[in-house]
Amino acid sequence: MASARTVTALLAAAVLASGQALACSRPLNMVSEEWPPYSFTNEENVQTGLDMDMAKAIFKEAGCTLVTAPPMPTVRRMLLFERGEFDLMLAATDTPERRRFARFSNAYRHETVALFALARDYARYAGINGMPALARGQAALLAPRIGWYGSGFAQAAPTLRASGRLFDFASFDQGMRMLGAGRAPLIMGDRAAVLYEAQRQKLVLRQLPFVVQQAPVHLMLSRASTTPDDLARVNAAIARLEKNGTLQALRERYGLR
Repeated sequence: MASARTVTALLAAAVLASGQALACSRPLNMVSEEWPPYSFTNEENVQTGLDMDMAKAIFKEAGCTLVTAPPMPTVRRMLLFERGEFDLMLAATDTPERRRFARFSNAYRHETVALFALARDYARYAGINGMPALARGQAALLAPRIGWYGSGFAQAAPTLRASGRLFDFASFDQGMRMLGAGRAPLIMGDRAAVLYEAQRQKLVLRQLPFVVQQAPVHLMLSRASTTPDDLARVNAAIARLEKNGTLQALRERYGLR
């Protein structure tokens, strides 16, 4: 694993090589992430995906330099972000707790979080109509290790964990393999990400008949390393790209509205 000092040096070298003028207070750097269809490395070894393509468009419009570093574990990435060693995270939910260490852009898309079962098992779990019903029942759940997934999940999680029915995963690749192996009958996550990975692993899923959370997502800038003017530039760029249809075209390219 690269040290924070090594990663910082790599980022600095990348910025010097780019030769771009900076409109933001500094080059804004982020850790790349394998989270298809939102962020992934394609066959040409280029970081792409809906969120990545939208971020590139937004920062280009803002006149800011965006630099990406290699992937690292989620918990470490968040710690370095809070300390200001990385400046940007994508697809973030705006929460009061996070506002202590982050600035949030205007929303640039919406996400839908839901629960899924293997299609062959769906009838057994179709009666679960919300997180309270899941907490009262016996079914176990696979859930992402990091992230905010709404108040319903936050309230149900302690009961699920205390009864040994909550298992976390670090990536949807891992989570889907756990589902296929029978570790738990249900998996929770962003709808597009879950279905993308299920298709890749040739698993057929069905969504349970309720939505855990439907919410806007934002670019999240570290308070420790960015300025209010940086955020204003980003928000102005988002507004212009929404008005001229650029962001909508990107969402439609990936099958989202």
